[in-house]
Amino acid sequence: MVLLTMIARVADGLPLAASMQEDEQSGRDLQHYQSQAKQLCRKLNAQSPNRCTLEAGVMSFHYVLEHGVCYLALCEAVFPKRLVFGYLEDLQTEFHEQHGKKVSTVSRPYSFIEFDTYIQKTKKTYIDSRARRNLGSINTELQDVQRIMVANIEEVLQRGEALSALDTKASNLSSLSKKYRSDAKYLNTRSTYAKIAAGAVFFITLIVYLSCVLLPFITWRRTILLQFELAPDLTI
Repeated sequence: MVLLTMIARVADGLPLAASMQEDEQSGRDLQHYQSQAKQLCRKLNAQSPNRCTLEAGVMSFHYVLEHGVCYLALCEAVFPKRLVFGYLEDLQTEFHEQHGKKVSTVSRPYSFIEFDTYIQKTKKTYIDSRARRNLGSINTELQDVQRIMVANIEEVLQRGEALSALDTKASNLSSLSKKYRSDAKYLNTRSTYAKIAAGAVFFITLIVYLSCVLLPFITWRRTILLQFELAPDLTI
């Protein structure tokens, strides 16, 4: 279930719109998470991963960065990733269409609070049981949600680890993976060339053998046959 949604400007962390679970008891419980969400939005920058999941005990934060705006949702940890990222993608598309050109001009927090109406409507769509049964039909780029970076919210907020640093680590792992694939390709190419070279050596050896052994034999045999053919004439 989506318990908290926040939309913020990446440049300075300014909240643009938000929506929290309406239940009062849940609201009190979510104050701590809401504070973490605001801190997280202030930590994001242009080098942060575009999509990330931050574990927070029984809860998880998920966010999408697009066009300088962060779309963040707090869900129970068991809530399907494909659903929550599909939800965030829908919010991103609609918000950018309605307010994208005005994002850089506002200075007041929650300048687009009226967007909560669309957030509530979309949230109901994604928590509906039919949506849960139709995960495969969600139109999202997240066909492989397992590749989305996962971190711990406490490490990011309390220890001060920047999301850009996490992205750098991921980039380093990606570079190592590419290097491994490149090395494997190089070794495969060398193996192919070695096989071709071995075939060429065999072929050249065969030609030399035929030239040095069989060709003289064939020449000698033809000479003998020719001598036999000329033998009667010599007798006469």
